[in-house]
Amino acid sequence: MIHASKRAKRIEYAIRDVVIPANKLEKRGIEVLKLNIGDPIKYDFKTPEHIREAAAKAVMDSRSEYSPSEGLPELREAIAEKERGYGVDISVDDVVVTTGVTEALMMIFAAALDPREEVLVPGPTYPPYITYPTFYDGIPKTYRTVEEDGWQPDINDIRKKITPKTKAIAVINPNNPTGAYYGEKVLKEIADIAGEYGLFLISDEIYDKMLYDDSFVSPAKIAKDVPMMILNGISKVYLAPGWRIGYLAIRDYEGQLNDIRDGIMRQARARLCANTPLQLGYLAALKGPQDHIRKTMEKLRKRRDYVAKRVGEIDGLSVVLPKGAFYMFIKVEGCDDDKKFVLDLLQEKHVLVVHGSGFCPIYGRGHFRIVNLPPVDYLERAFDRIEEFVVKYYKEK
Repeated sequence: MIHASKRAKRIEYAIRDVVIPANKLEKRGIEVLKLNIGDPIKYDFKTPEHIREAAAKAVMDSRSEYSPSEGLPELREAIAEKERGYGVDISVDDVVVTTGVTEALMMIFAAALDPREEVLVPGPTYPPYITYPTFYDGIPKTYRTVEEDGWQPDINDIRKKITPKTKAIAVINPNNPTGAYYGEKVLKEIADIAGEYGLFLISDEIYDKMLYDDSFVSPAKIAKDVPMMILNGISKVYLAPGWRIGYLAIRDYEGQLNDIRDGIMRQARARLCANTPLQLGYLAALKGPQDHIRKTMEKLRKRRDYVAKRVGEIDGLSVVLPKGAFYMFIKVEGCDDDKKFVLDLLQEKHVLVVHGSGFCPIYGRGHFRIVNLPPVDYLERAFDRIEEFVVKYYKEK
């Protein structure tokens, strides 16, 4: 056998890894109720028509050329304009269009981390924040977020975990997997620490317009003297996850990110460009009507509230009500092996969720994540099965 690299074997992605046993059940003709993946299109949401039309027109107009490595100029200008609306001081030259936020993360970690250098990420966190630093021989260190405090970051824990090898602090806001939203006070405290230690911030804002009650604030508006990488894209707010169009925006301060910027641009050139016609679709998304967002959030609120009600009625389960995004991170009281819990639920009741330790083995343990994207009748069927399983689970403990 010709062996794979150790680097490749370190890759894990809990959200899709649990699909493998689910696929085996489906091949046997068993219906699996899926609550595992943050894809609105899998349920009853559609990409807004004007966005689809713009992408289709781009294809029919044969806009199939290689675009500039950093992205189409008109899209980058629209992105810069959007960010300036949040009070972020950037220009078109600070924007790189990527194949989703995941590629943006890969570029940042590849450019910023030498072996054994560290990045602080929230715990629990979106899995690529653990996977990709490790892939590039860096070290992801999770800082504690406090469930009893609405999954807010533990500022003292962030400070305690900084070492001479720390390069950056990541913030996902609103958060995946907990749905927490960090307000101005917390963001300023994190930014102040970054500035004190000469670090840069990674601000993942992919759910920026998916808040139930609050108004979004970017840390780049609050802390103008801290260098930042801002991440966003079309996937969530504009309901087009499979298009894989995202961006990173470099909000520098006194040229501190010049070297990392150069490393990112070298990668952008080497991988040629992001999908050209779908960049034009994203341009239409940013420039066109935004009324679908309110309708989306109205549906998600009803579904979030239904799940919270069902969880509250099941002994042994609890959940912090999310303030944004479309995830719910549910605690299983006294559960020492959440992955076994999730796989047993799948095998016995044919409901697919994601084990909390897949988002952080320390701060995610004893939980499972669901999406509150499906219609209420689908959620009802799933939670009827979950309730039956949990009752049996505690009887056998």
